[in-house]
Amino acid sequence: MFAVIKAGGKQYRVAAEDVIRIDRVEAEPGKVIEFGEVLLLGGDSPQIGAPTISGAMVAGVVVQHTRGDKVIAFKKRRRKNSRRKRGFRHDFSVIRITEILTNGAKPAKEPPPRPKREPKVKAEVPEGTPPKVKKPAMRAPASKKTAAKGKK
Repeated sequence: MFAVIKAGGKQYRVAAEDVIRIDRVEAEPGKVIEFGEVLLLGGDSPQIGAPTISGAMVAGVVVQHTRGDKVIAFKKRRRKNSRRKRGFRHDFSVIRITEILTNGAKPAKEPPPRPKREPKVKAEVPEGTPPKVKKPAMRAPASKKTAAKGKK
């Protein structure tokens, strides 16, 4: 099941255990936040809101607060000895979606435990197989100019 939510004037397609980066929200890391503006619920029986779905809610946990890459605005007026350089970094919150709720259900006050993921099992190599050896990279052939210099 997935949902399309609206947060900070933008729309996000989310499912359980997704991690999204939205505009900064005023909540400490580890707190549960609710997104009440659910525009669409997808899955076996999709529902489309007009404009939102009543009774639907998406809950998530604030993982951390972070900042985006620096955006530099550089203005120069040529031949005037005038220039200006400004930098800006946008504040973001990283949210892990915990559950998608319908029919007016309320989210838990404590985040639910994350599902355990088992490590991937490496394929076993039969006993008689030799180990893989990296071949050295081949050199590119010398160009005609360098070959002519060497002959002099």
